[in-house]
Amino acid sequence: MRLIGVGVGPGDPELVTVKGVRVLREASLVVVPVMDAHERGRAEATVRAHVDREPLRLVFALDDRGGATAERLSAWEAAADRVAQELRDGAESVAFATIGDPNIYSTFTYLADAVRERLPQVQVSTVPGITAMQDLAARSGTVLCEGTESLALLPLTAGLEVFEQALTHFDTVVAYKGGRHMPRVRTLLQQLGRLDDAVYGAALGLPDEQVGPLPEDASPYLSTVIVPARDRVSRGSKINPRGDL
Repeated sequence: MRLIGVGVGPGDPELVTVKGVRVLREASLVVVPVMDAHERGRAEATVRAHVDREPLRLVFALDDRGGATAERLSAWEAAADRVAQELRDGAESVAFATIGDPNIYSTFTYLADAVRERLPQVQVSTVPGITAMQDLAARSGTVLCEGTESLALLPLTAGLEVFEQALTHFDTVVAYKGGRHMPRVRTLLQQLGRLDDAVYGAALGLPDEQVGPLPEDASPYLSTVIVPARDRVSRGSKINPRGDL
């Protein structure tokens, strides 16, 4: 029995790997995370573009601003119970479709751990997916890093102080889960002289896509900010001429 986390990208159905599509089609059952059992989430919409089967919706509290609350823990446990039961009942493989990549801030991590507790013999694997930062970089024409530049990725739910520290210690900084933090992020970047270069994205690949400067007001929870490295003056200027690590 196998549990496979499949990254399906930020929302554009064309940004799913060939391997991801194959695994979804071959799985005994495809499950998708939703906030409500009656809604069609971003992952499900992408799955339906490639798979002619009804996916099973698993309810998760996808907005993690409240931390590991009793409600969130209960949702994880119920989802794990359902997946474990499907595997016990004969499903050879269950594919869990998650937006982005299953190993980067994904609900798949919680599900896999809980299913392992119930079925220690389950084989867990993942299929990588294109991340929001990669998609936003492509759509906005932003270089994430070059040469010896460093790149930091963090959620704004970790706090603005962590974001400010990353701007100090890394070249390019990418922040997820902007939401209500966006006005404060904008103010901080303006104070640091890095607002003009920063790029914002939300609903990437969807009809209501937003790509451009940082908004002045709160943004959707699943939004991304890229603050590119400073002082790129010429092609290859960040390359270490000695080739040292």
